[in-house]
Amino acid sequence: MSSGTGITDADGRPVPIKVTVDEHMPATATTGEPAPEAAPAPRIGIRLTPPAGELVWSCTPEATRELAAELLRAAEEAENARTGRPVTVEAGELRRGDVRDGDRAMTVESARTDGSTVHVTWKSGAGRSWTQAYAADTAITLKRRLPGGR
Repeated sequence: MSSGTGITDADGRPVPIKVTVDEHMPATATTGEPAPEAAPAPRIGIRLTPPAGELVWSCTPEATRELAAELLRAAEEAENARTGRPVTVEAGELRRGDVRDGDRAMTVESARTDGSTVHVTWKSGAGRSWTQAYAADTAITLKRRLPGGR
């Protein structure tokens, strides 16, 4: 990653980031007992270099996945934040990425028209997917609509 990622410090200055893979750190025991003889655990290194100094983190691949999931969740929450007035469209006009207005985030994964019925596959913020059928002229209120066509 480079400073063009949009990551900045508290003063708005770009922060270069370097991610390294396969840096090994010895496994440690958490109970106070010596670690068993084993191969070093693979680590992911994250180095942030803001003007004020350098930060270096290291974590397991599992912790990296958890961090990535949290970052994705936060990105979706930020994108789904109410940015103005909701817009209402007919079900037949729904497109991938549209976010339904309501208490919980529901994003359109796909919309398929079958005659006068539209089959919409929604995805929740928790990652669950389901399909609902609507009459093509059913009014659907959206919190956010991505620019562009289907």
